[in-house]
Amino acid sequence: MTQISEAKKGQITKEIKYVSKTEKIDVNIIRKRVASGKIVIPYNPIHSPNALGIGKGLRVKVNANIGTSREYCKPREEVEKARVSVEAGAHAVMDLSTGGNLDEIRTSLLKAVDVPFGTVPIYQTGIEAINKHGAIIDMTEDDMFNMFEHQAKQGIDFAVTHVGVTKESVERLRKQKRLIPMVSRGGAFHMAWILHNEQENPLYQNFDYLLEIAKKYDVTLSLGDGMRSGSLYDSNDRAKFQELLIIGELVERARKEGVQTMVEGPGHMPLNDIPSNIQVMKTVTKEAPYFVLGPLVTDIAPGYDHFVGGIGGAIAGLAGADFLCYLTPAEHLSLPDKEDVREGVIATRIAAHAADLARGIDRDVDFDFSKAREKLEWNKMFDLCIDPKRAKEYRGKRLPMEDENACSMCGNLCAIELVKKYLTNSNK
Repeated sequence: MTQISEAKKGQITKEIKYVSKTEKIDVNIIRKRVASGKIVIPYNPIHSPNALGIGKGLRVKVNANIGTSREYCKPREEVEKARVSVEAGAHAVMDLSTGGNLDEIRTSLLKAVDVPFGTVPIYQTGIEAINKHGAIIDMTEDDMFNMFEHQAKQGIDFAVTHVGVTKESVERLRKQKRLIPMVSRGGAFHMAWILHNEQENPLYQNFDYLLEIAKKYDVTLSLGDGMRSGSLYDSNDRAKFQELLIIGELVERARKEGVQTMVEGPGHMPLNDIPSNIQVMKTVTKEAPYFVLGPLVTDIAPGYDHFVGGIGGAIAGLAGADFLCYLTPAEHLSLPDKEDVREGVIATRIAAHAADLARGIDRDVDFDFSKAREKLEWNKMFDLCIDPKRAKEYRGKRLPMEDENACSMCGNLCAIELVKKYLTNSNK
């Protein structure tokens, strides 16, 4: 049983009911969109997270990446970062660990969060190949599929698979004059393997077997963006669109086999390229959910990439993206700490909410907040705002001395207080 196979039969699972309730959308609309692959609900029964709908007509969701590196490995910090992510409002968490005991780290993270949990299985496959054989390029086809099933058995709800990195796409990449040929780590693993072994990507060549494993555990496939652009110069180029065409075909095959699928993309790109990228993606995949990193709308803001990604994410959400992968201030610079993680989640939640508002979703929340602001009801504003902790901290830093209802920016010059005193009272 998978969510999509049950939905195709006309069955309404408890997860579909939950998504219908939380999104305030008729349950039959949710079921039909799950059946058609336009909505996914990443839900491996072994993990049993809170049900989360991603896709057409739903609120834009936010994912937080965490995980150790081979340079910095403190598993307890990653557990804390996972908890901070969820507390800050992340709807899903991904473990990208490459250092330490990867199985133990993943198990502890799965226990720590009750939201959908994703991984990139090829990372552990490559790391184990280094440890066993000395190089990533020495991993075998069996290694790749066995690792995918191993992590599915542990309870992962969704998994990134770079099935669009094929012999043909790698050969085209060699001929193309990209400024930065490839920035996807998983994509680079497959690219190196293909060139060294002179063979097709096994996950692409034997995609049906991958679907068989995914269906067994109802693991949602996130078809990876191995060819995403790593600079604005390379935005929306042939390499990316060719990968997208391959992925579009695989999305259809997955749906027929009852496997939930979303698509990843698109990388660094200027603001004006975002709508066209999403329009092409939605057309090619027949409206599969789109999982985007950023997009990053400038290359020159290290230390502020959570802002850069937030800007791109808001535009992407308005244009039709469904799932925003956060960026932190540490992006491109270092492994993030828990405060970086928190900042990244909040920035991306703001982007997602801005996109929702433009799509006509949750406008009542802003309306209620504005009513509270007009009445200077601070506690209600704190209850409704995206980051109550930060808002309370700033208000507490410099409380007003002259008018306790106002803030220390204006004091007794508060426009709202003056309006109440003169305009509002004069209308009574």
